[in-house]
Amino acid sequence: MSEESRVGVFVCHCGSNIAGHVDVGAVAEYARKLPGVVFVQENMYTCSDAGLNEIKTAIANEKLERVVVAACTPRTHQPLFQETCREAGLNPYLFEFVNIRDQCSWVHMNESAAATRKAKDLVRMGVAKAHLLQPLEEQEVPVEPSALIVGGGMIGMTAALNLANRGFDVKLVEREPQLGGLLLRLDKLYPTQDDALPLVRDRVAEVRRNTRIEVFISSELYEVKGFVGNYEIVVKDQEGRQYSFKVGAIIVATGASVFKPDGLYGYDGQRVITQLELEGRFKAGSFDVSCVVMIQCVGARTQERPYCSRICCTTAIKNALEIKAHHPDAQVYILYRDTETQGTRYEAYYTRAREAGIQFIRYSPQRPPKVFEERVVVYDELLGASLGIPYDLVVLSTPLVAGEGAHRLAQLLKVPVDEYGFFLEAHVKLRPLDFATDGVYVAGTARWPAHLEETITQAYGAAARAATILSKDRVKSSGVVAKVNEYLCRGCGRCVEICEFGAPLLVEVSPGVKVARVNPVMCKGCGACASVCPTGAMTAMHFTDRQVTAMVRAALQESLSEDAIVESVP
Repeated sequence: MSEESRVGVFVCHCGSNIAGHVDVGAVAEYARKLPGVVFVQENMYTCSDAGLNEIKTAIANEKLERVVVAACTPRTHQPLFQETCREAGLNPYLFEFVNIRDQCSWVHMNESAAATRKAKDLVRMGVAKAHLLQPLEEQEVPVEPSALIVGGGMIGMTAALNLANRGFDVKLVEREPQLGGLLLRLDKLYPTQDDALPLVRDRVAEVRRNTRIEVFISSELYEVKGFVGNYEIVVKDQEGRQYSFKVGAIIVATGASVFKPDGLYGYDGQRVITQLELEGRFKAGSFDVSCVVMIQCVGARTQERPYCSRICCTTAIKNALEIKAHHPDAQVYILYRDTETQGTRYEAYYTRAREAGIQFIRYSPQRPPKVFEERVVVYDELLGASLGIPYDLVVLSTPLVAGEGAHRLAQLLKVPVDEYGFFLEAHVKLRPLDFATDGVYVAGTARWPAHLEETITQAYGAAARAATILSKDRVKSSGVVAKVNEYLCRGCGRCVEICEFGAPLLVEVSPGVKVARVNPVMCKGCGACASVCPTGAMTAMHFTDRQVTAMVRAALQESLSEDAIVESVP
């Protein structure tokens, strides 16, 4: 650290979120004694306009060269404080965030003294690192103002139309011979009982009429290269023809598949069928039975698939109501473990089914129903007795499962899937439609089972997220990226192997000699490459060895001299 470095520390009360459990005044007073700290201020809400203006004023008046904010979480507020530093003329990477809310006050609510001591430790570590921060630069790249949408079902078409109506060109890729997805196989939509086909046909017609949307049917994504704003795409159709183009953003809307219950409850596709197959009979006009037994949670909420598919209960109610509408005298039984009808709208739907004479019988997973040749035997949990129900047809409610090809698509796009094969968003609350890979988004049941109206909302959301990229002429990469010292690099390729974003590549710099080079736009600054580099050629900027070592040393000592804080790593 140069002796001229001047550090300002801002400690936030965050209302009672922090101050209710941490002695903020004591933390601020402690910060004043740390080496290099020339200005300390407490704020009720540092992220407010008043708090941000105070940071700008202090940078100007106190000639601050480093800024440390002790507040909530960098996940939500770091960009705000970095932009404030930028507006005040300070490089935004000369800012350090100390999280004393999530890591202190929230996890030590009943230990005020200990939480305060820990907050002091974290501030001391933050100041130690701040002394060694380096100004970093962000790179800009041009944006291709068009989008790729993978999946031509209702969600993919909705997202495509949304972007096209904003003025962006869209490439829509569908694996099947026609657009429409799973909705083409449905008879009705819940809870309105409207026909599904007109909705799908209208949406397909809109897509076909829109001159900004280019449709590829019977086609699949074959190759993806590039990065946010500049993806190079190759699509391949069933006849082997390839189509190449560039896009700035990608939306995954491939949907899900319906689980086929082979080996369960005597499933044969004739007298024991699925809800989807029942809807096929409705559409064909071939349904004519007088007693139907529906069994819920078939293949769901099991050891193999412990999740609830969410749509099965409402689908069963929809089809049961459809049976009663056309055959009022028919007997319909729904055997359920728990009924999933979220919100007042679906609860009213459930009540409507009860009023229509549909019988709901609860069973436990320990005593599941048994399907025999003439009747279904179920132990009624509420009555405490076994019932034998004669049937003409047994209908199994099966869950949505990850679509075929999800893993291959995830590998192409370098995005993750969860343990069930559904695509995994960057953060379930803060970035529910984003992947960790910039410029790639997800919507619909490719992400997780959901009701149609919910997935349509996700389609609009994903299109809006993509538009934040496409509407710009250029996008900036983060300054927090990996950098290579080519003199130390021996081209072993370990960084290439471990990077899940494809940022480093081996480049031949002379005959037989390769070194790693990092694409800063693709790099997420995770540091995985730096951790495996055997020669120390790879450095994770903003988290260098010196910076992290200084934090560790500060953590191990309650009082460090200024020289000890910044001692170089051997």
